[in-house]
This record gives sequence, C-alpha cells and structure tokens, in this order.
Amino acid sequence: MANWKTYRISDVINEIDEGKYVLPVIQRSLVWSEEKMELLFDTLLKGDSFSGVIAIKEEKGNKPLFNYRRFSRTGELVNSKEIDRLEQTQLFIIDGQQRLQTFYMGLMGNVNGKYLYFDLYSNYLSEYEFKFEKEKSSLPLSSKDDGRVLSKHFWYETNLLLNKLKDTNDEDQVADELINDFNIVDKIEKEHIEKNVKAFYKNIISSESLGVSIVNINKSRPDLENRQRIVELFRRLNDGGTKLSSFDLVASILKGFDWRMEGFLRDILSKYSDIGLTQDNLIKLIFILQDNHTKEMANIEESDSNFAINNKDKIESALYATKQFLKHANLYEYYKDSNRSFIPLFFITYHLFHKNLELEKIKSFFNNFDTGNSDFMPIKNWLYHSLLNGVFRSRGAGWVSYKTGVRKLLNELKDYKNKTFPINKLFDVYIQHPLNFELNYTEELLDNLDPSFVYYLIYNCKESSRVNDIDHIMPKSILQNYGYTWDKINSISNYQLLDYSTNRGNKNSSPFNDWINNQENVKDKEQYVKMHLIPTDEALWLEEKFEDFIKNRAKLIVNKINSYFQ
Repeated sequence: MANWKTYRISDVINEIDEGKYVLPVIQRSLVWSEEKMELLFDTLLKGDSFSGVIAIKEEKGNKPLFNYRRFSRTGELVNSKEIDRLEQTQLFIIDGQQRLQTFYMGLMGNVNGKYLYFDLYSNYLSEYEFKFEKEKSSLPLSSKDDGRVLSKHFWYETNLLLNKLKDTNDEDQVADELINDFNIVDKIEKEHIEKNVKAFYKNIISSESLGVSIVNINKSRPDLENRQRIVELFRRLNDGGTKLSSFDLVASILKGFDWRMEGFLRDILSKYSDIGLTQDNLIKLIFILQDNHTKEMANIEESDSNFAINNKDKIESALYATKQFLKHANLYEYYKDSNRSFIPLFFITYHLFHKNLELEKIKSFFNNFDTGNSDFMPIKNWLYHSLLNGVFRSRGAGWVSYKTGVRKLLNELKDYKNKTFPINKLFDVYIQHPLNFELNYTEELLDNLDPSFVYYLIYNCKESSRVNDIDHIMPKSILQNYGYTWDKINSISNYQLLDYSTNRGNKNSSPFNDWINNQENVKDKEQYVKMHLIPTDEALWLEEKFEDFIKNRAKLIVNKINSYFQ
C-alpha cells in the first residue's frame, strides 16, 4: 500500500536541506545533463505533468533498511553512511531523485559552481528559459529566436528570486521591486517580468506541484525480505525515465546487500578506470574471481557482495599488479589510449588473484619482470598475440561471444591456479573455438590482423589513434585513377598515423613523392621514413609503383611485429 500526497516545491527543498528527504544507498548519483535540468524548470512553470516521487518512510528511532546519503547541494559526490538509529523520520527516495536533485541544486545550490538563472524576459506563452552558468556576465544578452516577443534577455538568479518571494509572499510586490530596481520603463518588458514572476511564484511557492507516494514497509517481515522487495520495486520503476543498465541495477542490488559496496565500487573504479575498468567489468570480475563467470545478473546474491567486501584488498592488489604488468609490457598506453576491451585483463587479474601470496607480494609480482618472473613472458606473449589477432574485438572477426569465450578460457585457467600462466592451453582454446588465429606473421596475413594494435606496435607502443589521424600514405583519390582495388588502397601497408594539423592540410591531395620531398611538410625526411616504416627506395614512392611500395612496407611492418617476440 502507498499513500499519495501533494507538496509545494519550496517546502520539499527545505526538507531536503534539513535531511528529511534522503537517498538510499541503492540509488546512483546524478546523471541528468544541465540541459535536461533546465528543461525540467520550464515544464514546472508551464504546469505540465512531470511525474511524481516515490519514497519509503523510515520512522525516527528505527534502524533503516538501507544506509543513505544526503542530497548534493553542489553536484559533488556525497558518500553514504551507516546508520543504526534515525534521529528523525525520513523519506528514502526510490524514484524521482533526479527531479528532486534538480530542484534542490537549481533553487538552493549550484551544479559544479554553476548557478541557475531565469530569464524574466522569457516568452511566457511558449517557453520559460533557464540556464546554469558560473557568472551572469557569461549569459547571452540577446536572443536569436525570431519567435520571441523580446529579443533581449533579463537573467535573474533563481535562489535570489525564491528568497524574495518567500520573504514577501507577494509576487506583485517582487515584480514591482525588480522593475524599479532595474529601471524598466517599457510596457512589454514590464508585462514579461510580471507574468514570469507570477508563474515562478505559483508553481514553486504557492501551488502543491509535486506528488509524493509513500510506500509502507511491513516491519514484521525480515529486513532482507523487505530490502529485496524494495530493490525489485526500484528495478521496475527504473524501466522508465533515465534507465538503469543491467549492471547499474546489479550495482544497486549489491549496495542493498552491503552498504560498503558503494565505497568499494567507487574506490576501485577511480583507481583503474584508466585501463578500461568500468562498473560493468568490475561486477563481471567479481563473478569471475569466484569461478561464477556463467552467473546471470538475475541471480545476484548477498554472497557476491560478501565476497567483494571480504576480498577487497586482494582484488585491488590483483588489479594493481595487472596495471603494473601493462606498464612493464609496454601496453599501458594502448589501454589508456582508447576504449579497449577489458576482457583479456579478466584472465590476468584472475591468475594473479589466485596466487597463494601475501597482498604486498601480489602487488609487487612484476617488479622483477625482466629477470626472475616465470609468468611475465607467457602473459605478455599471450596478450600480444591475442590483440594482434583481434581475439577480443567487439566487432568483425573477433571473439564476439562473451559467455562462450570467457567460459572456455576460464575452464582452462582455473586448473592452473598458483601455477605458471598456461599460454599454450589458451592458444589451443582459440584454435578449437575456432578463430582465425596465427602465431607466425607474414606479409600475406598482415591485413587479417587488428589494425589498431598494428599501428601501436609500428610506433613503438606510443599514443596512437587517439592523438593522430589514420592517414593513407598514398592518396586514395590518386590511386583510384590508377585502377588499384580498394583492398589494396585500404591495406594496413598504406596507412600511417599523422598529427591532425599535418593530415588536414594539403596531404590528401598531393602525390606522396611530391609531399614527402617538400621541406614545408617533412623537415627531416630520414627521421620520417624511419618513424613510419617507409621503404627507403625512393623509386617506390610513386603511385604507379604502389603495389611494390605496399609489398616492401608490409615486410618492414611484419619485421617490426616479430621483433616484439624475440
């Protein structure tokens, strides 16, 4: 059963400020954009429906079902806290937090230092304009909207307007004061101020614009049963609005089982997001480390949160060692460079987690990677070969099926806990799957490899496509005129990485031989040729010699690739 009641927005934000409305730990943080928040105020002043709020009521003196955090007044991250006994009766918001957070920050606070301004010259017949900005001087003075009656703006801070209206409880008086204080004499301008102030007063201060539905909790039932009931209600409610992903939902459930999961997820992600660890991947990792990689999201259990909390230090140590491995193996920049698949790092972290070692020894596991570490080279070679063959690509010829692929690899890996990394066993899985997998690289197979990793190796494991354009060496427009096929024009052997400014100049329109021999383009030709693995025989730099050019460059690239395995 639920009780429905309507409230004034101004009263609700006061009670939010007093801590009477709070957010249970299962709630995520603010996800709305500034634009969406601005539009909510337009909807509010128009009197349109914007949906209500659903809350569970926890009585003073009781231990709540969930730990909670206060609403953010400034957009900063607020941590949840463990509560044994409530000092006042509180409403725990399970639906509508984005709306309430918007009202609270817009009327009493700010969003990362940006305050909400209301244009008192808004066309009240069609749109009420609101903008978040740090300084009033940064807001536009005039409008380009031909539909507006007034072409200029009159921006006024909403929290100041709210306080004026609350102090006087008279919208006419406040409108007159603004007109006098700013020396407004134009009749139409006065009318707009009066109408807009009136709309603000009505919908925020005088009218009960917000509906709140309070869900009753049967305290005779066990707490775990009640928590599961509320989490299920939370899941259903979030099928609409700004939807939770399946992993957002699982994260909420985990936090519902143990409030410390909020800090666990936040802390781990803050340290390892640079290597591609996301909330989704971290939750998958929790399953994988327990050998529950086939587990469905719907079967999440309290034991999963218990495992994560009880093994937090070991999980972090394994992730730390994984990150150190990437640095020693010259792969850190590749993972940092762009949105790379985290899947191969599951297996490395799993292997490290199951070492029978003290935490500090796990963290320092690769400190002697170049001398006495028997795992380093097998893991490095496995990952290099896997990336070259595109095993974990999300598109194309890669291993698309997470469930199938991960299961097969982990079934092998789990038999080698606390042993040397079983590189050949994992390669056998690739071949049996089957995948287009090669260990011997030739010029003929070059275009079967993952181009992003090939470019990374060409350029000595430095930042690649994130900071550079992927550019045809010999321009495709010229090569087309010679009748070369697209597979040759777009082969890896005809690509290089160039900085944006160089590539977006006259490069694409110029024959390669002309361009490279122009000192305005290439100041150090010898260095350029070396860096990009260009054949040194300048007779091959002509488009009519294109096929010989790419054959020779393919040899250079393959030699470069093979050098990483020597």
